[in-house]
Amino acid sequence: MNATPDSAVDLRSDTVTRPTPAMRRAIAEALVGDDVFGDDPTVIELEKRCAALAGKEAALYVPSGTMGNQLAVNALTSPGDEVMLETESHVFLYEQGGIAANSGCLAHVVRGERGVLAPEALVAALRDADADPHVARLSLVCAENTHNRAGGAIVPLASLQALAAAARERKVRVHLDGARLWNASVASGVPVATWAACADTVMMCFSKALGAPVGSILVGDGASIRRARRTRKRWGGGMRQAGILAAACLHALDHHVERLAEDHARAKRLAAGMRVAGVTVAEPDTNIVIATLAPPLAVAKTLAALEARGVRMVGFGAGRIRAICHLDVDDAGIDRAIGTWREVVTA
Repeated sequence: MNATPDSAVDLRSDTVTRPTPAMRRAIAEALVGDDVFGDDPTVIELEKRCAALAGKEAALYVPSGTMGNQLAVNALTSPGDEVMLETESHVFLYEQGGIAANSGCLAHVVRGERGVLAPEALVAALRDADADPHVARLSLVCAENTHNRAGGAIVPLASLQALAAAARERKVRVHLDGARLWNASVASGVPVATWAACADTVMMCFSKALGAPVGSILVGDGASIRRARRTRKRWGGGMRQAGILAAACLHALDHHVERLAEDHARAKRLAAGMRVAGVTVAEPDTNIVIATLAPPLAVAKTLAALEARGVRMVGFGAGRIRAICHLDVDDAGIDRAIGTWREVVTA
């Protein structure tokens, strides 16, 4: 485990990881060029490898998952188009209305069940924009897997395949926010390429579950990725010697994917340990644990008491607290988190 500077058990997110010593060596030894000129060899290697891994034509390395999602929306739509989103999706809730601000699109939100968007919802949302000049054209649907707000739930492959089939039949394109698709793949045993086949474009993060310091990848067909690359430059996402960051991502692909099963096992153990009187904890699919507090337990007071004892979690809506297992929290850290949790909530 990479200890945090104050030795806290930090379960706020899997974005808080520090590079391992081996990853730092990979960063230090990276071959670099200028990625805006297209000649950084390490970025080129990462993009080719991820495109192949996802079964897509091309890939684009970007600074963040949000940029990857927003570039996908921009590449797959035109201003004035409608984009279907699940009500609690990251693209809708946590990206500052970017589909409107960046791409001039209208959000059409529908409620899903544990992150699942039903094909019937897509069909119901369609309007004949060719016949009626008053209405927006639904051109894109965005799915998410794993689903953050649903507690790291794995959206079943059959559900994504059904959504994709309904979309393609109606000439609606599909983007998959796969920030934690690595988790879905490891937990389900379904290869990334099989998941990715459900979408025209897929974004996957290296800075979450895989423990790299910076970066995400957007994969898709050649034309969409070329358009996204051009827009990335306009949005200020073109980086120069980005190989030092891409090297960390390549190291993570080689060393940090299969070990995600350890995070999933620890999440189940953490969830079990957090189940005490007044607390409901759903069984986690992957590395995210969601606890729901019953009064008189209160989120802010509980978080403050945990923080004072060196355990960090975050509020996650009314009455809910989230904890995420990751590379920097080992078995001893989980034991400490469980003990501290029980001390706080049963006091």
